Formats: sequence, structure tokens, C-alpha cells
Amino acid sequence: MTVLEQRFGAVRAIAAGPHGTAAGRIYENLRLRIITVEIAPDTVLSRATLAKEYGVSQTPVREALQRLEQDGLVETFPQSRTVVTRIDPDALTESHFLRRAVETEVVRHLAQSHTPETLSELDALIAMQETLIENTEQVAMFYDLDESFHRALFGGIGYIGLHNMIRSRSGHLDRARRLDMPRKEKMREIVDGHIAIAEAVRASDPEAAAVAMREHLSGTLKRIEMLRQANPDAFDTSSR
Repeated sequence: MTVLEQRFGAVRAIAAGPHGTAAGRIYENLRLRIITVEIAPDTVLSRATLAKEYGVSQTPVREALQRLEQDGLVETFPQSRTVVTRIDPDALTESHFLRRAVETEVVRHLAQSHTPETLSELDALIAMQETLIENTEQVAMFYDLDESFHRALFGGIGYIGLHNMIRSRSGHLDRARRLDMPRKEKMREIVDGHIAIAEAVRASDPEAAAVAMREHLSGTLKRIEMLRQANPDAFDTSSR
């Protein structure tokens, strides 16, 4: 195991949060597999099959699927089946609006009150992402580091609970971002955005931090129509 993999493993464990139960671990793993489109939209999920795969009873699987349904990532048809939903452009736009509104305020506050430890964590996450830009095969690791960076911003002002709430509402947006991710240009754009945010926070400049965050979060939304055309089977065509 490389030093990067060791550091990433520690970051991932922290980012996962308090998911020590079997249901929590299954939820996190299934969510990741759906977000990264390893489990594609329209896939039928069998509780019995998943229970066998994870080596548990059907009870924690059912609990995990219930959480995923609350997130809008699966839909359960009573007495029938559970299906992975398609990306809902309306829900995606709503979650983007929420993220932009909240995260610009988060970095404003962080720029006014940050610690050396928070800056060191942001720098370390950026450095790890930098090493992965030329390796699109490591996009899952890159994506997790991206999420860890944003979690660290919330953590820097003591609002991890708020981050978790927004994360639970961002499944459709996260899937669209993931579809847009396996490009060096996009990965470079993300890292540059993180650098701009971190530097504005380091300079104790709330307005610059807010501007950097708004710009950082605008990229995927600008490309939604292109992503829909490139991945028609991934999107819900009943939405506007």
C-alpha cells in the first residue's frame, strides 16, 4: 500500500462518519456504487441477493434501502421490487441551489475564523488530489477526496451535521458530477477551485472565498444538457 493510499484510507474513514452499524456500512457502500454508476439507473436491487453479497440478514439491507429511498436514489414498489432511480434534473437543480447557498456562507464564516489545523487538512486533501489528475482510473479516489474537502470546510466551523444533511439531498447532483468527472480537464478545474477557496480562507477574505465557491460549484450545472445528451439512459426524461 502506497503512502497516498494509506492517507486516503484514513480520509475515507473520517468522511464516512458514524456508520458503524451493518445498515450504515451497506448504505454507504451502495450509495457510493450508485453515485459512481457502478450500479446503473434502472437496476433492480434484490434484498436477498444483497444480503448474500454483504453476508448479513435482510434486515440491515432493508434499512439501507430505506435510507437510499429517502435520498431519492432508489424507488421501492410494494410487493414488487426496488429500482435505482434515474437522475432527476429538477432534484439536481434544487440540490445545487441548496449547496451553493449554504457552502458560500460556510466559507465566509471559515475565512473569518479558521485554524491552522483546518488549513493543513485542506492543503493535504488538495495535494492528494493533485497526484491523481493524470490518472483517470483513480477517479473514485479523486471523487472521495473532493467530498472530503467540502466536508472539511463544514468541519472547520463545526457544522458537520449540516454537511451530512446536504449530502443526503445531493444524490442526483453527485451522480451528474460523477458522469462529468473522468476528464483530466474537469479534475484540474476541481482542484483549481479548491486551491482558490483555500487561498481565500487563508487570506481571511470572506468575499473572495464566497466568489471562489460559487464559481467552483457552477461547472456541472453548466454542462447538464450536454451530460443528458451523452448519457440519455441515466436521466429521467419526464423532468423538464
